[in-house]
Amino acid sequence: MKFIIIGAGFAGSVLAERIANTLNKKVLIIEKRNHIGGNCYDYKDRNGIIVHKYGPHLFHTDFKEVWDYLSNFTDWSIYHHKVLAFIDGKKVPIPFNFNTIEQLFPSTFAKKLQEKLLNRYQYGSKVPILELKKEKDEDLKFLANFVYEKVFKNYTAKQWNMKPEDIDPEVTARVPVFIGKDDRYFNDKYQAVPKEGYTKIFKNMLNNKNIKLLLNTDFKEVLQVDFEKKKIYFFGNEFKGKLIFTGMIDELFDYRFGKLPYRSLNLKFETIEKEYFQEVATVNYPNDYDFTRITEFKHIHPTKADKTTILKEYPKEYKENDIPYYPVFTKENRQKYNKYKELVQNFEQIIPIGRLADYRYYNMDDIIKRALDIFEEKIR
Repeated sequence: MKFIIIGAGFAGSVLAERIANTLNKKVLIIEKRNHIGGNCYDYKDRNGIIVHKYGPHLFHTDFKEVWDYLSNFTDWSIYHHKVLAFIDGKKVPIPFNFNTIEQLFPSTFAKKLQEKLLNRYQYGSKVPILELKKEKDEDLKFLANFVYEKVFKNYTAKQWNMKPEDIDPEVTARVPVFIGKDDRYFNDKYQAVPKEGYTKIFKNMLNNKNIKLLLNTDFKEVLQVDFEKKKIYFFGNEFKGKLIFTGMIDELFDYRFGKLPYRSLNLKFETIEKEYFQEVATVNYPNDYDFTRITEFKHIHPTKADKTTILKEYPKEYKENDIPYYPVFTKENRQKYNKYKELVQNFEQIIPIGRLADYRYYNMDDIIKRALDIFEEKIR
């Protein structure tokens, strides 16, 4: 066995598929959960609706190579994700755009705001809210403060339990004002969902005699890392192949620099006795209720059913045995992660990759692209 991969999400599965099919080498995947697919795992519930067990996943990319690669394992249903936010008693489109402005403000003032935004920014561009707050024009400053207070501030407090200013710009940039009338949540060239769900992609990807799966197994049960000798042991025997690690980087090194913090989620699925519950797949609640958003899966995977399935997401602090959904991006946490990054570079055998190993938030296409690149650069 020349390759052991920890984790059967996209990072691990893409690399396993490439190694098995391109190099014709044997791969063992060790997965803590009882299923493949990581947080992208989905299944049909009792209503016959495909639901995403760990929250909604919408595929979108500008990378043609990623689209073409994934298309080897699935057929697609074209899907353009739209999100509404409940603000001042109205459900309005986000990211905040010209349509949102028209729905929330008197028409004369709305037109004035649109003209000023067009004079200041390029049509079709996205302006991060903290950048807009720096404007000196009184009307644009008003708009920035409105969006900040009504859309961003309280949602951020719920999601991260922090002030927006204390979070890395990589996170805050994900909540922009869009200069135009495009109501879609994403503007990428390719937008779709897999026709038979994400789990089918992983089944097709891992369907190779060179790939073995060990589910329900914590990597610490079968792998030991000797920090001093820089050796890896698998079931007590020295392992001299490549270890591709997609788990929590601090856990791999026994938290020697302290634990890296994450945010987790309490996910509540509900069956509603009606055909549809809301207007679009996702409605955000920045200021009301304890949950951040409600997702209705029938909008994502249309199904003929009298009932519908919704998901409410309640953010919470990550604790042991929770799922680490979101790395908490602060300067202090970055510095701590960099210590682990330096440490792992001393182990030539170990290739860290993924949201937990790289301690950063990846979209699905980003992690697939990174896995394809790592295969070419470090494995092939």
